[in-house]
Amino acid sequence: MSENEITYLKYKEYGDLLKVILYSSQSVLGAVPLIYHQNYNGQNIIFIQTGTVGGNVIHYLVSSNAPAKKFIELKRLTGDYSFVEKIGTDGMSLYIPILELEKSTLKFP
Repeated sequence: MSENEITYLKYKEYGDLLKVILYSSQSVLGAVPLIYHQNYNGQNIIFIQTGTVGGNVIHYLVSSNAPAKKFIELKRLTGDYSFVEKIGTDGMSLYIPILELEKSTLKFP
């Protein structure tokens, strides 16, 4: 995939980034993007990837700290979220893993 086929969207906070996941989970496909963390040039980059035919979109934010826990619990009805260590039992929440990347071919702006 060439850089020309990738669009980068930078968010100010987790809440906005997680709205993309919430919206995606309610689509016809019901796909839930994964959350990735990568230390990129000394910055903690948190991102998800969505895509369609013809290109991919990288939704990301720069965080002051690396995620302290392994999952984000995202409430489907309210959009509220919290960082948790494991998958819980709340059927009205999405439990999204935060995957630690050592390296990727993405070049964040």
